[in-house]
Amino acid sequence: MKVATVGVHVLDTHVIGIESIPERSDGQLVERISLSPAGTAGGTAVVLSRLGAEVASYGAVGTDPVATTLLALLEAEGVDTSGLVRKGEHQTSASVIPVRPDGQRPAWHCIGANGAFTLDDLDLAALEGITHLHLGGPEFLGGEAAGRLLAHARSIGATTSVDLLAPGDPDMLAWVADALPHTDHLLPNDEQVLGLTGAASLAEGALALLDLGVGAVAVTQGARGALVASSTGGSPHVVEVPAYAVDVVDTTGCGDAFSAGYLRGLALGRDLPGAAALGCATAAQVARGLGTDAGSYSLDSVLDLAAATARTGARTGARTAAPAG
Repeated sequence: MKVATVGVHVLDTHVIGIESIPERSDGQLVERISLSPAGTAGGTAVVLSRLGAEVASYGAVGTDPVATTLLALLEAEGVDTSGLVRKGEHQTSASVIPVRPDGQRPAWHCIGANGAFTLDDLDLAALEGITHLHLGGPEFLGGEAAGRLLAHARSIGATTSVDLLAPGDPDMLAWVADALPHTDHLLPNDEQVLGLTGAASLAEGALALLDLGVGAVAVTQGARGALVASSTGGSPHVVEVPAYAVDVVDTTGCGDAFSAGYLRGLALGRDLPGAAALGCATAAQVARGLGTDAGSYSLDSVLDLAAATARTGARTGARTAAPAG
């Protein structure tokens, strides 16, 4: 599996053990502070690499120390960063994420160089030989440009997938609509699907996105796992895949981890529900640490986690596996 991850790359700073924000200029001791590569392209790139894929990232960063750190972390994970262009007039995208004891994580975020990335920054010839193109954050390119990129990827034999970053609403759907007919796998969360389509149910919303030309829709829905809608066999159908029960440390990056596990599952020959199950298991692995690069894991360890959970019957009703986000 040779993947180009294109789009949003972020450096996350996680602060764990936050129960409240100190008042005025007061300080507060916390359990831990850590840095990790993130974003709908960057976070997915890290997890795909750990799951055994060959990964090259494309996007934009600044020329600041944040970029130096982000690139070093990606490269340490085996991600080829030569396609990340430098934009000196913009800071590198970054987030600060205070993690509450229950795993919830509000965030402060700076868009930075992600907002300045265009197709002119990407040498399409560099994509030759890829088996997959994953576009994280098509809203930054706009639907027309995103559609051209995805169509090119398909023309060279690559499977395409898309993960949105922004909250869903009908205007956002209109903005990215031109990309959808060129998308083999759309990977939103439940709130995005309902917001984009205005549907009364998640299944109805996922099916509505199929009507816009998407090949399959795999939706994360927090502790409930995932929902997959497709027209395989000629008739639209929906399958739900349950979550895995884990002790949650931080849910940051679990959506990106689901995307990586799902795409890796497809490359390994799994059907759509089987790929979604691997996505849920990968997200469960990530939820046990801080960020997508927490701890040490591989495809084998994720499969072992899934197998162990299956033996104990502790799969449904999990606190997290493929969180919305």
